[in-house]
Amino acid sequence: MDFELTDDQVALQAGVRDLCEGRFPMEVVRGTEDTGGVDAGRWRELADLGLFSLRLAEADGGVGLGWAEAVLAFEELGRALVPGPLVWTHLAAGLVDGAADGTRLVGGIERADPSGLIEHPEVIHVLAVLDDDGVALVDVAELDLEPLLPLDPLTPVSRVVGDLPAGQRVAGPDEARRWRRGGAALVAGQLLGIAQAATADAVAFSTEREQFGRPIGSFQALKHLMADMVVRTEVARGAVYAAGVTLDDPVVGSVDRAVTAAKLTAAEAAVANGATSVQVHGGMGYTWEIDAHLQLKRAYALEPLFGSRDELAERMADLLDVAAATG
Repeated sequence: MDFELTDDQVALQAGVRDLCEGRFPMEVVRGTEDTGGVDAGRWRELADLGLFSLRLAEADGGVGLGWAEAVLAFEELGRALVPGPLVWTHLAAGLVDGAADGTRLVGGIERADPSGLIEHPEVIHVLAVLDDDGVALVDVAELDLEPLLPLDPLTPVSRVVGDLPAGQRVAGPDEARRWRRGGAALVAGQLLGIAQAATADAVAFSTEREQFGRPIGSFQALKHLMADMVVRTEVARGAVYAAGVTLDDPVVGSVDRAVTAAKLTAAEAAVANGATSVQVHGGMGYTWEIDAHLQLKRAYALEPLFGSRDELAERMADLLDVAAATG
């Protein structure tokens, strides 16, 4: 298994980063709180870059790349805290008309999810529902939704009142399984990006902020905190990249173990690094103006998608038991 990025992968990652830095600076990201978490014009720019059609075959109007490249792209989206139903729309490209070109936004939920929470209800056009029978599409207009106060101000949420409609069945169980695996890997990519951003912001602040005539980053206690942030990030990076490679070439290992490990370690890194960044920023870390709280809140908002940390820890234990029993 080769984790070394190719020249094309490096160029792709740099291109997505440049777009995020130019079109999604934090003042723009923060402004989407007033537009349901999505800027329509900039969403179309993401589509024009090929982020939603990245894995579609070129014959179908896509870019023709794989999961490894998609994970790299979503890492940059996470780093920049780009909001919106990015993962679900990416998964739906090729199956939902308009998803690939950015004209239709797709949300998603597991039918068995007891929370009934739907993200970005004001801007999505269709809801993808995953269940044992596959993937069904439900028109958002058919839903009875109860708006809730979100933890992440850039990720509005509502709760479905009553049962989800049956919807239009568009794919079977195998496709739903692919969505769950791929979705977990893409969310892991976003969480990895958040872990990196939190680390970078904490380090930058610690070199600028002075106490007792010295940058606070020179104090041993903070050095240890930030060293732990780097370690968590790099462990997560290896797991996330491995998930992308394994999804593209399952012969290299267990896809389920790779994706579970990626989502679990990336979620741990993003949440812990977000909290540590708040701590490094001190009293300023609790203010609205500092981005640390937005990174932490986005990490918490992404953490339950396609399996919470507790669920994934149990799943990993079961997978390892099976592997040990089968040799």
